[in-house]
Amino acid sequence: MELQHLNIKFFVAPPQAVDLEPLLAVFNAWIQEEATEELLVDVADYRHVPAGPGVVLIGHEANYSLDNAENRPGVLYNRKAPLPGTNQQRLRQAARAALLAVERLGRRPGLQFSGTELQLTVNDRLLAPNTQATLESARPDLTLFFDQLYGPGRYGLERHLEPRERFTLDMRAEGPRDLAALLSSVS
Repeated sequence: MELQHLNIKFFVAPPQAVDLEPLLAVFNAWIQEEATEELLVDVADYRHVPAGPGVVLIGHEANYSLDNAENRPGVLYNRKAPLPGTNQQRLRQAARAALLAVERLGRRPGLQFSGTELQLTVNDRLLAPNTQATLESARPDLTLFFDQLYGPGRYGLERHLEPRERFTLDMRAEGPRDLAALLSSVS
């Protein structure tokens, strides 16, 4: 199975409401500074949408956002353009991009993130329908990736079961995780 269009979200810790207004200026600065490896083009403000996408930094290849889906704020990296390479390379690229964004935003006072939980979504229902068969097909790559990131058997995965949703896994690691160490493991 080829994993493309990966989304990775790291959550705010502790879970709390986040003032999204300052992010409008922060994300606009990222465009001017060319702060990511992707071409960044605009910022969209969805703060008015309850449990929605929050503030989105729109790029050509990928979007970044401080997302509030399911009322759980976090940094969401959304890879839109296909990537060459192996599933492992694509998983590491998405995790690295998300963790670099977490690192930059984590420098802001009052905004901290947890490496203990993440959400992985394949944003392509044709490539990865939300079924048990998809999970079984992707399991070898997912196990290798999460074992390298968190250590063998040191995490749990739970698939969202609603078949109309995109293929989404919630990962919870045992004990706290240092974000810098996670970034180092995917760099």
